[in-house]
Amino acid sequence: FFFMCVYMHIGRGIFYHSFYLSNTWLIGCTIFLLLMAIAFTGYVLPWGQMSFWGATVITNLFSAVPYFGGMLVEWMWGGFSVGDATLKRFFVFHFLGPFILFMLVGIHIMYLHETGSTNPLGVNSDPEAIPFHSYYLLKDLVGIFLMISFLFFICFLLPDLFLDPVNFIPADPMSTP
Repeated sequence: FFFMCVYMHIGRGIFYHSFYLSNTWLIGCTIFLLLMAIAFTGYVLPWGQMSFWGATVITNLFSAVPYFGGMLVEWMWGGFSVGDATLKRFFVFHFLGPFILFMLVGIHIMYLHETGSTNPLGVNSDPEAIPFHSYYLLKDLVGIFLMISFLFFICFLLPDLFLDPVNFIPADPMSTP
């Protein structure tokens, strides 16, 4: 659900030509890449068959980087193959990544307030403005409450609904899924 909202935000930015605000756009792209990295490291953490082989394949993609790709892969692995050190490194990044992401979102919003958001009509919308407090705040709080309630319902009552059954098999480097 969160990625769907991020993709809609990116689509809106492309539609309204927000990429002309280069600092805001570049910080947004950095946020997106960091978000993908956090999601990937979270996918690896259960350490099942699909997680293990996903980590192996995706980290091996970095070996295509010229000159220092091999060293980069060994650094990510913490050795010469995906193992316990890799899992610990991914856990640390998965834990610390959201703090970095939160900081980048703050910078993104700061740049947005400095330059102003893109307005497709190009007119001043201040005369029609609705005050943030009371109307939008209440509306946003109700929406957040509903989304968190739905998330808790899925997490606590149907935790394995969207999981791949192969990932329940413990990681085995001698067997491919």
